[in-house]
Amino acid sequence: MDRNIRTTDDVLALLDDLVTPEADRWTAGAASWWDGFYTDRTKPVPFFVAKPDENLVSYADRGLVSRGRALDLGCGPGRNALYLASLGFRVDAVDLSPAALAWAGERAREAGADIRFHRGDAFALTAAEGTGPTGPYDLIHDSGCFHHLPPHRRISYLALLDRVLAPGGHLALTCFAAGERGMGSELPDAAFYDGAGLRGGLAYTPESLRRIFSGLTEIELRRMNDEPPESPSFGEPFLWTALFRREPTA
Repeated sequence: MDRNIRTTDDVLALLDDLVTPEADRWTAGAASWWDGFYTDRTKPVPFFVAKPDENLVSYADRGLVSRGRALDLGCGPGRNALYLASLGFRVDAVDLSPAALAWAGERAREAGADIRFHRGDAFALTAAEGTGPTGPYDLIHDSGCFHHLPPHRRISYLALLDRVLAPGGHLALTCFAAGERGMGSELPDAAFYDGAGLRGGLAYTPESLRRIFSGLTEIELRRMNDEPPESPSFGEPFLWTALFRREPTA
């Protein structure tokens, strides 16, 4: 589609068009792909389990995050949103997929959890006042959303943090780790606009995460623990976990 470039948003939208459609799993147009992914709840998908991320549990246990308002980006079936609600957080949860949100809503009703679910692109939902969660949030939690973004949408992601993460608030991030065969692409950014596509997600090194989130203070960055099936928490060692803090303004 022809575009007359005038704003940064126009540039980002143009780059969206250059990402191969079958690999583009983050925009509102990808909802049908994710709906198909979530249709069969019996599939052996690790994060279909009704368990919170082990790192999130660890942050809470150690007092690294405090109760307040929380935003769960790409909430899927709601396992981490439910955990945050159980701790007393006021939770907004966003996902593209109606099927994922239906599953998450069922879990929330069974648990008696008061969670506000929002369907759509988190960037668009928070950009317009009154159309979705607007913050400020004391905690933004992301378990698997960031690594599905094409490189240019890191700009939108950082703008979202700047807009809705409260001073003193935290970003808790889980994403693919580089060096794990079959767990995320390690191609250079430019390759994604020449037909390479996202290939199921992008894999990051600690150095790349620190560079991208250099505007925040690193609290912890480590591999996710490998949790056994009987553990009450979810953990897979092919993922990075990171906790960053937005420093209060002077």
